[in-house]
Formats: sequence, C-alpha cells, structure tokens
Amino acid sequence: MDTNGTLYLCATPIGNLEDITYRVLRTLKEVDIIAAEDTRNSVKLLNHFEIRTPMTSYHEYNKIEKAYRLIDQLKQGKNIALITDAGTPGISDPGEELVRIALEEGIAVTSLPGAAACITALTMSGQPTRRFAFEAFLPREKKERRKILEELKTETRTIILYEAPHHLAATLAELLEALGNRSVTLCRELTKKYEDVRKTTLDGALTYYKNHEPRGEYVLVLAGRDRREMEKEQQKSWEAMSIGEHMAVYEAQEIPRKEAMKLVAKDRGISKRDVYQALLES
Repeated sequence: MDTNGTLYLCATPIGNLEDITYRVLRTLKEVDIIAAEDTRNSVKLLNHFEIRTPMTSYHEYNKIEKAYRLIDQLKQGKNIALITDAGTPGISDPGEELVRIALEEGIAVTSLPGAAACITALTMSGQPTRRFAFEAFLPREKKERRKILEELKTETRTIILYEAPHHLAATLAELLEALGNRSVTLCRELTKKYEDVRKTTLDGALTYYKNHEPRGEYVLVLAGRDRREMEKEQQKSWEAMSIGEHMAVYEAQEIPRKEAMKLVAKDRGISKRDVYQALLES
C-alpha cells in the first residue's frame, strides 16, 4: 500500500486574483504544507482567500537541498502544494527540480492548471499559435546568450520570451541585430488594470521605448523565421556552389555517394541524371 503523500502543482494568478480556480483554493486549504517561491509574496494571496495552511520557502537558492527535505515529508504521507510567485509552477522557476526529484523518488505528482503568462500572451498576441518555442528569460551570461540568439535565427516557430522592464530596450536591440526586423507583440501587466498589448516590429518597439519608459514585466511574442524565405536563401547558397562542391558537403557527413547525389538533385531542383552528368564533366 502506497503511504506517500502527493505533490500538487498549484497555478496561482499572474495578476488578477479572480483567475484562481476553485480546485486550487480547495487544495491549498487541504494540504499539509504549501511550498512557496517567496513566502512574503504568497502570504498576501493566502490571506486574501483566508487560507491558513503552514508555508515553507522553496526557491532558486535552496531548490536541491530543500527538495529532498520536502520529499522526506512526502514519504511520511504529507501532501504538499507547490506555488510560484505567479502562474504555473515549473515554468521558468525552480519547481521543475522538485518535480524531477519527486518522480525519481516514486512520489505522485499532479498539476492543477491555471494561469501561465507565456500562454496568456501567446493567445492574445496575434502571432501564429500552432507551433511555438518558449525561451523564458534569455541567459545573462554573454557567451550562452549569443549561442541562444544564434539558434533563434533559424527558428520557424513563434518565439516567447520574458523580460524585465530595465533590460527591455537592450534586449530589443539585440534581437533586432540577431534576428532582423521581425514582427513582435509586447504584452505587459497581463490580467491587471493596466494590461497592454502592442503588436509592432522589433524596430518599431525599439523606437517606441526610446521615448516611453518600459514599465511592468514583459512577455515578448516574436514571429518565427519564414520557412519559404529560408528555403529561397538555402537554394541561392546551393546555386553558388558547383555540383562537385555541393556533393562534397554531403560526402563530408559520410553520406553514401548515391544518396548524396539524390540530396544534391533535390536541393537544386534538378534530376539525379543531371548531377551524374555534371560530375562526369567536372
């Protein structure tokens, strides 16, 4: 018989307190402990809904050591609710570590859905929503940041980023330089009184925030790279090569010669026979 408790991931409002669910409220009242990213912030929420469940802190700086202490309590049969400062635990916060360790230790984990800033912004952005890549905050470390921006250059999915107001202008400038002048929707103060959604371009956003001070936490929703545009550029790069040079690209990857010929023919929109003939004549 399993005597372990359950870890409940409880989504809390990202602004408007009315966005909390009945299920989350009931669970926060019924569990033995609430693990909160910032107890000083969360106590305001709990007091508003008259929830008296004991709280403990679980944050970026104790996420491993504290996770095992929480696991011990779960193994004693206690039920624990995890909440973040705002939104869904495990999305761009230390909750992912607790979930990973809990599952490794055989603890039941369940998620109580609710608000998430990334999804809220995406749905109201006017950008394509079928495929998207969530990057949260770009790394502050310069080398890692450059690496991520380089990867995003060829990302065809809609891209979702978080940014603080005091870093916004610099980030917009970096994105413009790295990705070109993409369509972008800037969402701030989501679900709050002064919620603002601005669909523009990276260049337009940069110009706007040179004259307007950024305020509030931002979610940036950027259009992905146009797939047809990428294909055209790739086609031009192939055409700039000789067929022999094109073959060498694939053969350097240890692709068999016959298969490489098929790939070259497909890339250039010609027949395999044309490739064979060109190689004979070179």
